[in-house]
Amino acid sequence: MTKLVLVRHGQSEWNLQNRFTGWVDGDLTKKGKREAKLGGKLLAQEGLRFDEAYTSYLTRAVRTLWIALRGLDQCYIPVTKDWRLNERHYGGLTGLNKQEMRDKHGDEQVHIWRRSYDIPPPLIGPEHEYHPANDPRYAGIDPAVLPGGESLKLTLERVLPYFETEIAPKIKAGQTLLISAHGNSLRALLKQLFNVPDAKIPGYEVPTGNPLLIELEDGTLNVTGARYLDDSRAKPLPPIT
Repeated sequence: MTKLVLVRHGQSEWNLQNRFTGWVDGDLTKKGKREAKLGGKLLAQEGLRFDEAYTSYLTRAVRTLWIALRGLDQCYIPVTKDWRLNERHYGGLTGLNKQEMRDKHGDEQVHIWRRSYDIPPPLIGPEHEYHPANDPRYAGIDPAVLPGGESLKLTLERVLPYFETEIAPKIKAGQTLLISAHGNSLRALLKQLFNVPDAKIPGYEVPTGNPLLIELEDGTLNVTGARYLDDSRAKPLPPIT
């Protein structure tokens, strides 16, 4: 049996402020750091030994990983950061308050922007301050592939090829991996691993800082079991097919 752990970063500064965050590089709040520390403690209680870890380019996910690995006394393991594990890009909604957007555009429109599968938010161009082409951490990446806004579908289309080429082979080889990422990039992985239909995947919420332990059949990506380590903050999981 092979094990894979997915963890969404702890509460971030803009989570607390109820703002659309996306690719903006906010840090963890004090609560977020506590969540990450608890996640590391829960992983240690499981006796897990990781071969490698993966995270995004965004500080809140990177710091969550650091805190968890420190709690595990496993800071020595190889860590790979990749922009394709970043959160969904919220385009023209980035930085805006979600409740203010509901007041202005209505609950239904904001729900579509947040939870529809294939409808993106208003897009932004390379001249916008929140476009990744203006962020030095993406300087080595072809600007043509950097998003100015993404639906969940578009997020999946960048996350899943990376997962399939870089991460999945290591899982099939029996490595125990830890991925610290974001609500929507982790939804992409849930969709793939649990074979969730397009229409249902937006309904699955990944709680912050609560490690999801997934058990897989050796040599495959077939899920045999899955559970959140903190029962008190668990969310429903897709059925195992």
